[in-house]
Amino acid sequence: MLAAVVLGLGIGGFLDGIVIHQLLGWHHMLSGWYPASDMRLMMVGDGLFHLLCLVLVLVGVALLNRRAPLPDRVLLGGILAGWGAFNLVEGVIDHQVLGIHHVRPGPGQLGYDLAFLASGAALLAIGLVFARRSNRLAVGRDS
Repeated sequence: MLAAVVLGLGIGGFLDGIVIHQLLGWHHMLSGWYPASDMRLMMVGDGLFHLLCLVLVLVGVALLNRRAPLPDRVLLGGILAGWGAFNLVEGVIDHQVLGIHHVRPGPGQLGYDLAFLASGAALLAIGLVFARRSNRLAVGRDS
């Protein structure tokens, strides 16, 4: 139950931040304390809030994994591979194909976009290596 509650806290926070802060723009994390016109400060506050939500989700996943465990390397490998896949898909589609946004617009934007894609490829590769090594170790122990 604790794992589900912690996971729910993180997911609820993400939904609040994404829908109310970002999509609807009704408020930001710090808009009650500081002028909402200071968008840089509002973004930092929202970013810190989302970082806390991520920590809660990761703790919830770790607690759930204790119940029906995957090997740690498989769990970590899957998380890294998923992150890398996100970076690759988002980087190719949003940055390159559709041009919705760039990692850092302006001079040198292509370099930043390519570095983002490279980080995605590296995360995907590292994640797959972690997961495969764990599977080989498990198979070796079973024989």
